[in-house]
Amino acid sequence: MATKVGRQLLPASTIEGTGVQNAAGEDLGEINELMIDMEQGRIAYAVLSFGGFLGLGDKLFALPWEALKIGPEGDVFILNVPKEKLDNAPGFDKDNWPDWADSSWGESVHTYYGYKPYW
Repeated sequence: MATKVGRQLLPASTIEGTGVQNAAGEDLGEINELMIDMEQGRIAYAVLSFGGFLGLGDKLFALPWEALKIGPEGDVFILNVPKEKLDNAPGFDKDNWPDWADSSWGESVHTYYGYKPYW
């Protein structure tokens, strides 16, 4: 019997709280939120929560959605960056979110992770 190949579809509610690892298997945090581009009809960014303890002192990062791949077991996302790159990444805290509509900010985030903006 042939293997059926199709689209991967996940309910958004199952993505929040999903762990993120790098290719070396190091834990990088978890998905805190998804940012939807309503004009384009697509997920623009996943917000990664990294660091801190029990939700305190976490730093948040906007990751271009295309930077994440689902892990082989389907239980984590893989972000192909070394942990040190994330340590130095531009981030924000839970009380000071960026202006998501600012295209220069978005371009800098995409460039940092090595992706071309989709817009």
